[in-house]
Amino acid sequence: MNRNDALALLKKYLKNQNLLKHCLACEAIMKDLAPGYNQDPEEWALVGLLHDIDYEITKDCPESHGIEGARILSEAGLSDNVIAALRSHNPATGHVPNSVLEKALYAVDPVSGFIVACALIHPNRTLSGLDLDFLFNRFKEKSFARGADRNQIQTCNDLQLNLNDFLLIALHAMQKISPQLGL
Repeated sequence: MNRNDALALLKKYLKNQNLLKHCLACEAIMKDLAPGYNQDPEEWALVGLLHDIDYEITKDCPESHGIEGARILSEAGLSDNVIAALRSHNPATGHVPNSVLEKALYAVDPVSGFIVACALIHPNRTLSGLDLDFLFNRFKEKSFARGADRNQIQTCNDLQLNLNDFLLIALHAMQKISPQLGL
């Protein structure tokens, strides 16, 4: 599936603009992470883009989030790697991330929201104003962006990435698409 078809499929299921932006951010981060593992950036980007395709239809049944998305993408003919990553990015499904792709998505999902939250409290309210010090200081504040699970973000260590490097990769990826994110 090419990116345009994937985006059209995503928009069929997701109407909330903030969720769409979250998916775009995850797409950018996953695409930039892939080369570090000698993986296909386009496949990883699709995983990031489509990972929350079922979010709105499973909002009342969170343990189905990822499972329903895997079904949708299986019917669309996506690879088993993509489907497994969708299934395992939500801890409520009981599927544990095993592959490097699955582990990457698991860590990327909350970091994108964390970085958006940082941008929104920054004086210029843009991604371009953020740096590693700002991100790291906010990361240490337990009361800041509580929805961004710090433990889940720190699973970047399972990818042989320290937190600083992971935050920088994610920030730079999101900065590249800041106009699309409105930040």
